[in-house]
Amino acid sequence: MSRSPMSKNTKINVLLLLVVAALAVLPLALGLGDHKEEPFTGADGEAESAITEIEPDYKPWFSPLYEPPSGEIESALFSLQAALGAGVLAYYFGLHRGRRQGEQRALERLGDDADRPAGAAAEESTAERA
Repeated sequence: MSRSPMSKNTKINVLLLLVVAALAVLPLALGLGDHKEEPFTGADGEAESAITEIEPDYKPWFSPLYEPPSGEIESALFSLQAALGAGVLAYYFGLHRGRRQGEQRALERLGDDADRPAGAAAEESTAERA
């Protein structure tokens, strides 16, 4: 029995999945951030600590419009924002893929109709309607 080789898209998808898994696991496995009190804080926290280190008297230009009462709520709102963004992107890519597939099918039908004699295409069209 011969095994079917993986398609190019499958190979790319597997490679991307491995890269994403490595990006998630390697920082934990290598102990990156062990020397910090809060090893995996967000960029906002890192920037704030760096600014206060450089300029202790720094005053922010503005304050947030809404300050969530806890870190859990802030994380939930961030996750909701990420999920909504992923949904919009998935809709966009799905819509365009569907349009492209529809155009390809329409072109294939036009090509099939052009190859047939005129009477055969008309007879098939009449038979499909009935």
